[in-house]
Formats: sequence, structure tokens, C-alpha cells
Amino acid sequence: MMAERVQQPPAKRLCCRPGFGATCRQGQRAAGAPCGGSAATQGGSSRTLSPESLLDIAARRVAEKWPFQRVEERFERIPEPVQRRIVYWSFPRSEREICMYSSFNTGGEEIGSSGESGDETRLPFRRGIALLESGCVDNVLQVGFHLSGTVREPATSSEPELLCNVSVSFDRCKITSVTCSCGNKDIFYCAHVVALSLYRVRKPEQVKLRLPISETLFQMNRDQLQKFVQYLITVHHTDVLPTAQKLADEILSQNSEINQVHGAPDPTAGASVDDENCWHLDEEQVQEQVKLFLSQGGYHGSGKQLNLLFSKVREMLKMRDSNGARMLTLITEQFMGDPRLALWRQQGTIMTDKYRQLWDELGALWMCIVLNPHCKPEQKALWLLQLRRWSNMDVCPLEDGNHGSELINLTNVLPRGPLDSLTRPHRTVFTRAIEACDLHWQDPHLQHILTEDHYTNYCYHDNLDSALFDARGWPLWHEHVPTACARVDALRSHGYPKEALRLAISIVNTLRRQQQKQLELFQTHKTELLHRGITSVTNLEGWVGHPLDPVGTLFSTLVETGRGSEDGAMLDFSDDVKTENPVSAPQPFLEEGESLVSLAVETALIGLGQQRLMPDGLYVQEKVCRNEEQLLARLQEVNLDNMLVKILRRQATLLLEAGPYSGLGEILYRESVPMHTFAKYLFTSLLPHDTELAYRIALRAMRLPVLDSTAPSADLSRPPHIVSVVANRYPRWFTLNHIESQQCELASTMLTAAKGTHMLALQTVLESIQKNIHSSSHIFKLAQDAFKIATLMDSLPDLTLLKVSLELGLQVMRMTLSTLNWRRREMVRWLVTCATEVGVFALDSIMQSWFTLFTPTEATSVVASTVMSNSTIVRLHLDCHQQENLANSARTLALQCAMKDPQNCALSALTLCEKDHIAFETAYQIVLDAATTGMNYTQLFTIARYMEHRGYPMRAYKLATLAMTHLNLSYNQDTHPAINDVLWACALSHSLGKNELAAVIPLVVKSVKCATVLSDILRRCTLTTPGMVALHSRRNSGKLMSLDKAPLRQLLDATIGAYINTTHSRLTHISPRHYSEFIEFLSKARETFLMAPDGHIQFTQFIDNLKQIYKGKKKLMMLVRERFG
Repeated sequence: MMAERVQQPPAKRLCCRPGFGATCRQGQRAAGAPCGGSAATQGGSSRTLSPESLLDIAARRVAEKWPFQRVEERFERIPEPVQRRIVYWSFPRSEREICMYSSFNTGGEEIGSSGESGDETRLPFRRGIALLESGCVDNVLQVGFHLSGTVREPATSSEPELLCNVSVSFDRCKITSVTCSCGNKDIFYCAHVVALSLYRVRKPEQVKLRLPISETLFQMNRDQLQKFVQYLITVHHTDVLPTAQKLADEILSQNSEINQVHGAPDPTAGASVDDENCWHLDEEQVQEQVKLFLSQGGYHGSGKQLNLLFSKVREMLKMRDSNGARMLTLITEQFMGDPRLALWRQQGTIMTDKYRQLWDELGALWMCIVLNPHCKPEQKALWLLQLRRWSNMDVCPLEDGNHGSELINLTNVLPRGPLDSLTRPHRTVFTRAIEACDLHWQDPHLQHILTEDHYTNYCYHDNLDSALFDARGWPLWHEHVPTACARVDALRSHGYPKEALRLAISIVNTLRRQQQKQLELFQTHKTELLHRGITSVTNLEGWVGHPLDPVGTLFSTLVETGRGSEDGAMLDFSDDVKTENPVSAPQPFLEEGESLVSLAVETALIGLGQQRLMPDGLYVQEKVCRNEEQLLARLQEVNLDNMLVKILRRQATLLLEAGPYSGLGEILYRESVPMHTFAKYLFTSLLPHDTELAYRIALRAMRLPVLDSTAPSADLSRPPHIVSVVANRYPRWFTLNHIESQQCELASTMLTAAKGTHMLALQTVLESIQKNIHSSSHIFKLAQDAFKIATLMDSLPDLTLLKVSLELGLQVMRMTLSTLNWRRREMVRWLVTCATEVGVFALDSIMQSWFTLFTPTEATSVVASTVMSNSTIVRLHLDCHQQENLANSARTLALQCAMKDPQNCALSALTLCEKDHIAFETAYQIVLDAATTGMNYTQLFTIARYMEHRGYPMRAYKLATLAMTHLNLSYNQDTHPAINDVLWACALSHSLGKNELAAVIPLVVKSVKCATVLSDILRRCTLTTPGMVALHSRRNSGKLMSLDKAPLRQLLDATIGAYINTTHSRLTHISPRHYSEFIEFLSKARETFLMAPDGHIQFTQFIDNLKQIYKGKKKLMMLVRERFG
């Protein structure tokens, strides 16, 4: 009952059989005959080797190519057995397409594998197979070109059993529409549609087959027709009765529209002549899914899902399914409608890297589509209009980046060379596809290359640059390399791997010939070019990082297609007939011993070694780096045999000798893409086989001329960019940090390899690092790397490598001496450690030349201190004589630093010179000399305390008095950090005796205006007798000092005066919340006043004076009266 309630697809055409009577076909078939007839004609269901009947052969070909309406129009009468065989063969016979439309994975990966867990088991195709194999498909019926049945979804712990009614329409071996009551909303067919379809493919003999329903109706007479209609209405009266009555009314009306049309629709009758023959694709769901993925902005795996959709497009193209272009059109429309594009353009924001890569893939796919060898001109014209419309939209992303501000304000002000205006047109991600619409496949030479394995001309002369054959007679293909490789990609994408391989081999042979010609040309003009020392740009458009990825395309084609694992078609330019043909790798046009893998490796080496201009823009520069790393990763997957090593050596030699055409040539353009990452691969690969060549490559690649201070004056093709806001850095090179890191990696790799070798190799690497690496942080990293390698625990230290490490460390010290570097202290400590490992002579050397390496502070606090530490002495196993020599050097350094920077180094110098009397006295004298001018009170107090601690109180006193002359404490600085130093200085003076105290008190009175501090000093001086802690055997009188006499009278007067001044200052801006605090302050003042003989009278006068002056502050004065009268 449910099966009939499912909405059926509308009939595609009207069917009628004029002239056929009710009984013309009666008796020609038995009711319920199975779908295939006998077992011998079941398309492989029988294991017998009986030859196929001519009827089946013809019916199968007709079912593949002709819409059924054309068959009906061609023949006046079609025998029922013929109709049955055409209908039988019209259903798809391969599971591959069904898999393609029901999972992300390719058919080849899906079919035949089972029992896998995870997400793959939830794919509709997998679930459909499981339902089929579980016997969940039932009631399968094929009526004409319509298949129906029920699929039972077993109950689970969370879901009840579900019975789905499924119907499928098909035409010319393609499913054209699907309907399922499960309500699935997805791009792909649901598992129930898969189960029913696979049931028909795998068990055709178990499917009841009927001719189209219109054929059955033609065989009925009037009574049978009436009975048929009445029974149909009775069974489904609640659903179809209103429709039945409406149709009856229209048929009985002579002028109704239904009576104006000849025939009646039949949903089971197959396709009409005008119907497009393509697999069912739910366009609405494609649009909704893409819109959903884009709205998620790369989260929840949306980027991966979009990449899988792109892979699905490629899969469709490979199977020459017209839905590939249709699906890509739907995807592109959603991408162009992404609201973020306009927002980013308005805000000048850069789109994310992953999103940018999706746009690149979109452009590349359109390139493949328009380069379809059998694309009809009218279809290409439609695509061209569509691509131009997208490209002309304001929000369309540009090929070399997007509308974000990639430091555009900075780069726009830079002077531009004459090349910029030519190389920076408005190119969008679709521009190359638009340009590819002008390409064709009609060139006879190209057609011969594609279709013939042995297309040669051994009598051809290859003197011309555009020669069609090389000296061996092998075909060449001269075309813009990325464009030629785009043809290869298109051939592979459209299912012609054998032709793609032939063209790829011709392109590679052409590249090899061009490389040889360029070498010969350079050799001819080598003397002149080397004398000039410059080169102009040889390749404005590099192959690595190119939007079309030419090198990657050639590599994939040679490695993957050559395995013979793909099925393809024979490409026939005479017509559109494509013959299925398994791909086997053609072997001509390879040198003896060469293979397709070796050719792929050589291609990658040629592409990676190409000297090419660094493109403009952040995204494209990052793409260059990313593409290079991808190619190198693929190269590293290839196991190097003798042939590949031979190719590596040959290409490395060619790249070294090819001059301006190679990124590893002797002459390098200033803005060429660096070769560091590529050279690291060559170095590690060649090192076991040819050490000298490996080092030649790596050392040549260390260059980074863009960071040289000046460009060659004769190089006028692109003037140097000088912008004051980016000092010594090249503003257009956004990936410069990454490039410098790769340069550092290459150098580190060489240092590692050079361990244990002769000194010359290490010295050469060292000189290259010092010449070419401009970043102190990277040189420091190399120094650390060399140190780690040289001091590995499992072997004795490598002294030669240690010296290289030290030399690099010294260079870092010189580079960072006058610049700010947050790692500077770490660098200094590391250098001392390194020098310690090298030996005592290294330590002595850095101390002798400290002023070129360290600041005075670093030299004393880190270098000299570490050198004189016990751990260093133990580490170096020094005898007494060596210890003394090293200590003398450290003391000399300390004294030199103290003279140069006494403020920061004097204390360290004194500490370091403690054990040498002469040196200590010299350091002390340096302090005294600098005390009056170059040192502040904090530094002097610190050294004074040190002197007291070391047992030199008089020297401490001397320095303390000098410090006091630099000090100035105002009335409100009662928490100043120097207060403790002042108290300590007074205590020291007091302990030394009356004379010393008398000398220091005037300094205190002059420098300190803070009443509380003065009163504290006064109180301390009156508690004990001066000189009670006598030193130097001096005796004292044992009497307390009088406040009536100097020097305490002077201090007392100063203290009282400070209290009076402070009181007036505080009352000027006092607020009520500070009244109680002020009263306490007056109480302390009274204590000081009372220390004077006439203190009581002075204080009373002071209070009276306050009452008079500040009588307006009534509340405060009332508090004063309450406390003080």
C-alpha cells in the first residue's frame, strides 16, 4: 500500500500506439516471466560459455545509445521479445557509478571490500550493500524503465524498524531519478536506493520484468480497461479518487486541454529523443550542502567536506559523466555567493589559507573541464560566458591572492620596475580557464603524440629551438609549460591516462632538451656574464607554486598513471567514439635503464632547480614554499636506486653549471626564489654517493642575495626597494622568516654531516654561514646545534666542530652587541660555556677581546664571574699556575670594565679583585674617581655597604659621605628607598666616633628635608655614645653627646624646622579624612620640640601660630586645642 503512495516522477513523454488493436499482442508473453529470460542470456549470471545471442548484443547496444522513443519511431512494430531485451539491458550494469553517487570514495575503492568499521561503514553505498546482503530488499518489480521495491531497515537500540518504498527510473544505463519514502536529504543516494539498485544489478534473474505500462494497457479491451481503472480507484480511493474524477471530467469535455494532446503520459516508457541522458543529481541538495559547509567557515571539517566534493567532481570527469561540470557549476555559484567575500573585500581582510586553497582547486577544475578533448564548441561557449560572468564580479578572488591588504600600503609606495606593469594584470582564479577556452586539440603533431606509441622521425634535425623532434627522433611538444601540463591534467581528469602519459613524456623530453640548450648558450657567453656578475630574470613565472602545478602534474602522471592501475578510453580525434581500454604504460622514448619513476624524479629536479622570480603577495609566496615542500616530500618517498642516483648527480651538475637558467647557477638574480630546501634534499641524497658534489650544491644554495646590503649597481631590471620603515629587510618578501629558517636548516645539515671530517670542510661551511646568514638568532641556533653535535654523550668532543661553534657564537656576540635582543644574556652565558668546552685558551681569548663581544656589565657579571668560579676550574682541570693566569685575565677585564662603566661594573670589579691587593686598590680608586661625577647615591651606598662588610669601615664611611652629596629627600618622601641607606650611614658614622658623626650631620641636614627621617636619626644619635663600637683601637670619652652643642644641635634645629615646614605644607591641601593623621604627626613633632631646652615654649608658640593662621579650619583647630591646649 505504501509503495503506491510515494510520489512518482512525472512521465517524460506521451505514449500511444495508433493502429494497434486490443488483441494484437495477446499470447506473446507469459504472465510473471522473469526479467532476463533464460539463464544463458542473463549477462553473466550463468557460468556456461554459451555465445551471446545476436538479439542480446543488438539490444544491449541500442539500450546504451538510443532513447526508447527513437526506437519506437524508427520501427513501425517492435516485437515484444525485442522490447523486453532493450528494457532489460537499459538498467545500469556496473556498480561503479552507483557507488560514485552514494559515497565520497571512488568506486574502485568501495567495490569488493567489506567488514570495515568507522565512518566508512555509514556511507550509503556500504549500508546499501549490507541491507542487500541481509535480505532486506523485497517486492522488486521492473515495469518498463521503472524499478520499484521495498527495503526494510532493521530496528536498532535507538530506532524502530523502517520499511521504505523505493522507486528508480533509468534510461540508457543511467539512473535518471530516485524516490524513497525515508525522506533522505543529501547529495548522495540513500542506502535504500543503493540496495534496490544493486539488487537489480546482482540479481537480474530474480526481478519480475514487465513492459511499460502503456504497452500493457494497449493489450486490454474496453471492459478490461474499465475493470482496471475501477479496481485501481477502489484500492486507493482515499488518495486517487479526487484526481480520477478530475481526469474523467476533463476527458469527457470535448474542449479540454487533455483532449488536445495525442496520447497519454507513461512514467515507465523511457526517455524521449529530447531528454538529456545523465545520472540523477539532486541539484538543490548540492547547493544546500555547499552553502552549509561555507557557512561553517572551516570548522566541523567543512573544508574537508568541500575537498571531497571537488574529488567527486574529478571522479565524475574521469568517468566522462556530464554531471561533473554540472556539479562544479552549482558549487561555484555557491562559492561566488558566499557573503564573506564582500565583507572581506570591504574590510580589507585576508581570507584564510585553507579557504584560499579551495578557490585554487575550483579554478583548476574549471581548467580541466574546458580542456576536455571532446568538448563540443557550443558547450565550451556556454562555459566561457559563465566563467567571464564570475570573473567580472567584484568579489571574485584574484589568482595571486585576494582583496585583503597584504601590506598593500607599504608595497604600493615602493618603486616599481618596468616588469611590474606587465606582470600584474587583473587576473582572477578563473582567468586561466577563460584563456584555456581558446586552446584546441587539432594540432596534427599533438594528435600524433597522443595517439601513437611509436611516433618518431629519425631523419629530423633539431637545430631549431621549436623543433618537433629531438636528435633521437623522439617527439617534442613546445608550449608554455604550465599550459602543456594543464593538457596532461585534463587528459587524466577525463579518463585518458595513456594519452596523458604520452604527452607528459614528450613534455619532459622537451624540458630536458631545453635544459641542454640553455647550458650550451650559457657556456658560449659565460665569460661575459661572469664578468658582469648579474643576470636578468629568466622566468617571471615559476613552475613550482604555479596555480596549475605543472611539475606536480607531470610527476603524478609519470608515477601513478604509469603503474597501469587505471582504466581509460582510447582517444579518437576522428569522431566521438571512445573505446574502453585498460591502460598499460607505453615504454618508448625512455633511455636505456630509465623508468617512468626516474623520469618523474628528473622532472621534479628540473622544476625545483628552475631560477624564478619570487612572486608578489603573501599567499602566492606561501604557496611557493608549500608546493616545494610537497614535491620534496613526494621525492623522498621514492627509494633511490643506482639509476636515480645517476640522475641526481647529472641534474645536480647541470644545475651548478647552467648559469642564469638555474637557481643553483653561478649567477643569481637578486629576487630569485632561494634553493635552500631543495638543496637540503639534494645534499642528503647525494652525500653517501658523491660527497664533493653534495657540498658544492649545498654551499652554492646558501646564498640569499635579497638580504645583501646593496644590489649590484648594473642590475637595472628591477631597482632595489628601500623603505625607511623596514630597515634592512625586504618588504615584499612576506615569507622571509621561513626562508631564513630553511637556510639555517641547510647550514645545520651541513654542520652535522661535517662532524669528524677534515677541517677544510667545516671551515668552508663556517665561511658560508658567516657570509650568507644575516640573522643573529639563526646563527645562534647554528652555534648551539654545532655545540650539541660536537659534545654528544656517546663520543669524545669534536674539538674542530667545537671551534666552529665558538666562532659562530663570537659572530653572534658581535652582531648583537649594539642592538636590543631579548636573548642576549642567554647568548652570553652560552658563549662562556662553549669557550669553556673548547679550553682555557678560548676563555682567555674572549676576555682579551671582550670589548668587541660584550658590554662591560656582561663581561664582569657573566664572563669574568663564570671564569673565576670553582665549577669552571674543576671543568678545565687547571693547575695553580693556570688558575692564577686565568684569574689575572679576569681581574684585568674587570678593571677595564670598571673604568669604562663604573656605575654598573665597579662592585663586580671589587668582588673579582678581592684576592689581589693591587687590583683591589685599583678598583677602589676607580670608584673614588667616578664617585663625584659618574655614579649615583644608590650605587655608592651599595659599594659602601660592601666595603663595610669586607672590613673597610673608613672606606665605607668615605663612600657613604660621597653618596650623601648626591641625595636629596624632600619633606614628603618618608618612604623613600634611600632612607635605610641614610640611617645606615649615620649609624656607621656614629660608630666611628664624634668627629665622623660631626662630619656627616651637615651632609644629612643638607640632603634630607623629611622631618620623620631627621627625628629618627636624632633619636638614634642620643641613645648611645659615639664610637662605642670603636674600631682601629680608638678610645672614646664614654659620654653621650649634648643636644645643646654641635653637631646634634644643628641636627635638632634642622629637625624642628623640617617639622614646621612640613606642617605648613600639609595644611595647605589637607582634607578632613586626614585630620586624625595630622594630629598624630603633631604629637611626634612635639616629642622632637621637647628635646630642646626651650622646646616646650617653642611648641606652644608653634601651636598658637597655627591657630591664628588656620583659624578657618575650625574643626581641625578644635582637634588641635583638644590635644595640645
